[in-house]
Amino acid sequence: MAPNMAKWDHEEIFPVDVMQKAAALGFGAVYCQEECGGTGLGRLEASVIFEALSQGCVSTTAYISIHNMCAWMLDTFGNIQQREKWIPKLASMETLASYCLTEPDSGCDAASLTTSAVRNNDHYVLNGTKMFISGGGEADVYVVMCRTGDSSPKGISCILVEKGTTGLNFGKKERKMGWNSQPTRAVIFEDCKVPVTNLVGMEGEGFSIAMRGLNGGRINIASCSLGAAQASVELARDHLNFRKQFGEKLANFQYLQFQLAEMATGLVASRLMVRNAAVALQHNRSDAIELCSMAKLFATDECYKICDQALQMHGGYGYLKDSAVQQYVRDLRVHQILEGTNEMMRLLVSRDLLKL
Repeated sequence: MAPNMAKWDHEEIFPVDVMQKAAALGFGAVYCQEECGGTGLGRLEASVIFEALSQGCVSTTAYISIHNMCAWMLDTFGNIQQREKWIPKLASMETLASYCLTEPDSGCDAASLTTSAVRNNDHYVLNGTKMFISGGGEADVYVVMCRTGDSSPKGISCILVEKGTTGLNFGKKERKMGWNSQPTRAVIFEDCKVPVTNLVGMEGEGFSIAMRGLNGGRINIASCSLGAAQASVELARDHLNFRKQFGEKLANFQYLQFQLAEMATGLVASRLMVRNAAVALQHNRSDAIELCSMAKLFATDECYKICDQALQMHGGYGYLKDSAVQQYVRDLRVHQILEGTNEMMRLLVSRDLLKL
């Protein structure tokens, strides 16, 4: 991945062939059960995998992590027929998945979504628009949160929509600051007719399914941040040992030594928080949601600072597109926004502490 990272970014290439090679190593359905084709690992192992992969390309790894989240939702909440149909294909990444929750007027307030699914005999008819969908237009199946009932969270259900379904359309490919190796589009439903057999779980369980998926998604995206920060620390270290100013290597300047030490310390602290939250989530501990929120908040903020400081250490060279560190900075910025903004993470943590 690493040798192609810049090319994929510059040319906006979605490297499906490379992702399928990753899937052949077991990375397409990391924490899905083995009985239906998953790899059968846990959240801790997934965190280690996504950190390692993201050193090669954050954007591509982030999509793989979202695909894994979708696969887990189907494996956990789908019936046996759905699991047997989808998990093997998702595990191989022969079939790609996208997660559809956000809407033009429904971001952090996810429970206010308005995309509707009206049952008509043996079908649902979907109408509405989802925004900022990773893999939009390229993915083969869309895990869609839509309203089948009243305006409360209990009125939301989870329905699978396959690419090629009549009434499923896509917006233009968005031009983004980072994450350029994966396409982002609006997903539009216009009288989109879907069989009732595509309902995941029961009607009214969609919001719970979405939130449980996001708990893991927060660990995944934080893990991707760890990989970029690790790579950036190594790049900064190598640059300090190579670059000379005032007749000395930059590595000999105590100020820069201290900065590098702080970067490494922040990285290790972030990694420990993420791994701790991953274990809590794997074992369904009562504090898992709080720990996932804390880890996502701390690690994505801290790792972005680390990458930004690494760019600063590179000076003008770090600002050039030939530099890997600038791509890490651009790719990591969105991690503080998606899977629940870091402001929402603060809200979740504070609510838990105050028992609100």
